[in-house]
Amino acid sequence: MGSLLGGALAGLAGCASGSGVLERASTAKSVMGLRSRPLDVARFGVIGVGQRGSFLTKTLCQIEGARVVAIADTDAQAIDKTLGLIAKAGRPKPDVITGSSGAWQRMLDRDDIDAVLIVTPWELHTPMAVAAMRAGKHAFVEIPAAVSVDEAWQLVDTAEATQRHCMMLENCCYGREELMVLHMVRLGLFGELLHAEGAYIHDLRWQIKELTRSTGSWRTLWHARRDGNLYPTHGLGPIAQYFGINRGDRFDYINSQSSPARTFAEYSRKNFPADHPRNQLRYINGDINTSLIKCASGRTIMVQHDTNTPRPYSRLNTVVGTNGSFGGFPNRIALETLDGKTLMDASGKQEAFHHWDGNMQPWFDRYDHPLWKRLAQEAQRNGGHGGMDYVMMWRVVYSLIHGEAMDQDVYDAASWSAVFPLSCDSVADRGNAKDFPDFTRGAWKTTKPLGIVA
Repeated sequence: MGSLLGGALAGLAGCASGSGVLERASTAKSVMGLRSRPLDVARFGVIGVGQRGSFLTKTLCQIEGARVVAIADTDAQAIDKTLGLIAKAGRPKPDVITGSSGAWQRMLDRDDIDAVLIVTPWELHTPMAVAAMRAGKHAFVEIPAAVSVDEAWQLVDTAEATQRHCMMLENCCYGREELMVLHMVRLGLFGELLHAEGAYIHDLRWQIKELTRSTGSWRTLWHARRDGNLYPTHGLGPIAQYFGINRGDRFDYINSQSSPARTFAEYSRKNFPADHPRNQLRYINGDINTSLIKCASGRTIMVQHDTNTPRPYSRLNTVVGTNGSFGGFPNRIALETLDGKTLMDASGKQEAFHHWDGNMQPWFDRYDHPLWKRLAQEAQRNGGHGGMDYVMMWRVVYSLIHGEAMDQDVYDAASWSAVFPLSCDSVADRGNAKDFPDFTRGAWKTTKPLGIVA
């Protein structure tokens, strides 16, 4: 990712998580279910066109009704790569904004941009999103949207004051499996939901070697600053939608604990000389963080973070209800009844839920989400984490053009991101519970859960 850091990193080493207030009054109108003016063409500016930003820009170029008007970055190599991708897609060359770490602000002065994609290091997400909304642009921000509860409130307050969309780009909500489970949940296959488990388990130790460019050049440093779940939303976002979080239920409080921090230091010792800067860092983020979230409904969610240990990739994607369960990585399902009948095993002597059913094709055939079925060919052709990136950006463009509400809103961005700072606070306080603010200011009690969009 191109460097847009400026001096933002300098003061972070000793910063507190910023738990902020649990309640905050507002005279502004809620943006729950916000519908904006329909557009003939959705015109985008992209801030940050490094690894992730260049791919999302390329994806926009594949979607009818989207146009990339301008890109901003300070890295010439990233800019050239992105311009090449746009040209290959046969799209008009966008204006390039560069020259300094603050040059991106010139993008916000333009009147030919409807929405801004923010694909920069974490600590820049909220300041850039707030600035974009204040300039009259919709803000679509990479994860996490905020690194403190105070920042989460800033996003909510600004979205309400400006009546602009602020959506966190949680692509895992658009994976085929996650969409199918959402469909199953809405159909009541699992009965009443009781518990879920999500995670981001992904060995990223190799990013330590990225010293001056790419994600590891800045992401590694967070492991020397904070101890908690630094990246909660890949596993948590889909579960929040299964549970109707902020739409009939909400996160109430969180307890969090971390294992010892060992593997980053060990990896640095193996790969760098003793006097190397990577070996001068004191890595404090526990290799495995495990948090338990209690919802207002009484339901529980286990969410785990592990980007350090040598174990296979997983987001867990597990839901448990009164009629059965689904588990991901690998996908498997166990139901007690289906279509009003008790499911039996092959022998006909034992109820089927005693064993996982790992043959998913019949389930996909019957319960694939309508959105996935509609876009499957395009999603698979354009790639991006199995096609989820394409589906996500297609939905963003579609919703802007048709003036529809986004699938994720600023309240989701705030509450899902808040797991990061609140887990750090809980770890620092011997795992004691930390309360979630009600970012919706009570609207969660009457808002309907996300439906099945086609």
